[in-house]
Amino acid sequence: MPPIDDPFVAVALGANQPSAAGSPRETLVAVRPLLEDLLRVWSDQELVCRWSSLHDTVPVGGPPDQPAYCNAVLLVAGLKALPSEAAALQLLDALQGLEQQFGRDRSREQRWGPRSLDLDLLFWGELRLEHPRLLLPHPRLHLRTFVLAPLLETMQGFGSTVIT
Repeated sequence: MPPIDDPFVAVALGANQPSAAGSPRETLVAVRPLLEDLLRVWSDQELVCRWSSLHDTVPVGGPPDQPAYCNAVLLVAGLKALPSEAAALQLLDALQGLEQQFGRDRSREQRWGPRSLDLDLLFWGELRLEHPRLLLPHPRLHLRTFVLAPLLETMQGFGSTVIT
């Protein structure tokens, strides 16, 4: 098990459009093992993952009348990479690669609009980052109950799910 002071990584997941995997809910279920595999590459010890349940939520911002979202959060400890700008940008690239596998095309969507998969890096330990591609911690984290509720759920009893 990773040390208690290991820096946690939090990733928010969301979808409100179907993907090749099916409905938004089916998409979040299908991406789970791929996301764990992606993170396992970053670990040389036991990877400790804690998943929230899936939450159906109303859209915040964006175009009116878009479908409801399915949201979840993954909290992870045990990554071998230390939090840094370079590592965070590598992780962001990997997350965006997964989004593309599920049909997301960032060049064609409007801000806060419908999407087949959204993976947001919320925080990585105490890392503070202001980069044109990534702000950490996520600047609107504290304003989004659709992220806070599943995040708090993952923080309760953290460490009960170990992925080796």
